[in-house]
Amino acid sequence: MARWAAFAGLLALSLFLLLALARASQSALSGDDDPVRFREPSPRDPRPTDPVVPRFERPVADPRARLSPGALLANVVVTQGLFGAVVVGAAVYFSIPPWALGIPETALARGLPGVAVGIGFGVALWLANEAAGAVADATGAGYDEAVRELLAPDSLGGWVLLLGVALPTVAVVEEVVFRGAAIGAMAAGFSVSPWLLAVVSSVVFGAAHGAQGRVGMLVTGGLGLALAAGFVLTDSLLVVVVAHYLVNALELAVHEGLGYDRLTIETLID
Repeated sequence: MARWAAFAGLLALSLFLLLALARASQSALSGDDDPVRFREPSPRDPRPTDPVVPRFERPVADPRARLSPGALLANVVVTQGLFGAVVVGAAVYFSIPPWALGIPETALARGLPGVAVGIGFGVALWLANEAAGAVADATGAGYDEAVRELLAPDSLGGWVLLLGVALPTVAVVEEVVFRGAAIGAMAAGFSVSPWLLAVVSSVVFGAAHGAQGRVGMLVTGGLGLALAAGFVLTDSLLVVVVAHYLVNALELAVHEGLGYDRLTIETLID
């Protein structure tokens, strides 16, 4: 017999920890692009100003300067994999049926039709994401792309790791947590409208991407809502996993790998 309440409690705890980690990552990535910053004066250290270099402006290392693409990818894989293992392990331990997580015995959920639909859905979402980015740039509200730039590998092996390990891990884990568990399992276990859960989970999904800035959180939340709608309509975790992977892979491959700039309003109009 499925223990829905226990699973919901562990899921809530996992989401809380995920948001706390996202907040910590946001703080680590904030600041300017200079790897060396200067400490501001404080009441405990009110040193007088030097004619050349203010004495209180002691250089301190920017946390981003210590991050390499390889280290960041490894951190993503380990962190996401840990959260995914906890949620999947909890689903097994608390006897949550696979169909509640979006894995019913249908071709759309377990076969090539699901992959095909996911590919089409993913390409459409990526194009919509590009359009949203163009609108944001045109209004002067472009979002922070520092995370994307940090994830971009500088070697062929790095790209293999990114596209073959890191991004699939992210897609699987985030869809299991935010769509399969937060929408599918909660709707099945507590008779709550999946559309209401889709809205709530999308807000949390956007908040979990705080490192992309406020506009990035808004765009990501919208993407999460679109993925949630796809999950509810297809009842297939496979579809949204494939779509999620393609959105991330195309974003990195097109802009960081191939070097193409983001679309602009002028490009869309022309």
